[in-house]
Amino acid sequence: MSAILEAEGLRKTYRGGDGTPIEVLSGVDLAVARGEFVAIMGASGSGKSTLLHLLGALDTPSGGIVRLDGLSYADQKPEQLAVVRNRKIGFVFQFHHLLREFTALENVMMPLLIAEESDDRARSRAEELLASVGLAGRMSHRPAALSGGEQQRAAVARALATDPLVVLADEPSGNLDHANADRLHEVFFRLAREYETAVVVVTHNRQLAARADRIMMLEDGHLAAVGSVDAIP
Repeated sequence: MSAILEAEGLRKTYRGGDGTPIEVLSGVDLAVARGEFVAIMGASGSGKSTLLHLLGALDTPSGGIVRLDGLSYADQKPEQLAVVRNRKIGFVFQFHHLLREFTALENVMMPLLIAEESDDRARSRAEELLASVGLAGRMSHRPAALSGGEQQRAAVARALATDPLVVLADEPSGNLDHANADRLHEVFFRLAREYETAVVVVTHNRQLAARADRIMMLEDGHLAAVGSVDAIP
């Protein structure tokens, strides 16, 4: 299958407090197909979140390229990348980042309204997605009235609102108990298949990684395929 998201020779270097360069990523290659679920594992501080930010055009690499649907981020202006992030990439983080003054329905509608969809279209799509993640009866609730698992499921619905090409998730179940984590994982896999959305998830959760189509290990700035979670120490 052809790749929808590609990274080639991706490098990222930061400057330490004394000015010494610190290379976090040292030539990462990754290709993700439409509808594929890829889990990235690695020790804390190995650069997993950095990689996800580069894949999502939230940061700029020190070297290498990222392409989404064949178009390189480097060839696009900041305002064009903003449109890419809004319309073609969905983000789910460890903390849900829902807007607390808005209901679950309004939160999921937000990306569509920013993309200048009509209010009716945004509402219909948001209702469909919230129902699909089991929140049909919770749409009018603000985040504070939702459980942690419900908040994260609302965040997944929001990430899928614009029918993105790829969803990038950073420890999405990191703050959830086992039961809510399992339910969130099930939502992820089902919706990735249903909407043919590529998913790249950074996780320490072995149960989540074990269900991925591919598991990748980030270590010493390099990304390598792992046969199974059992091969990870």
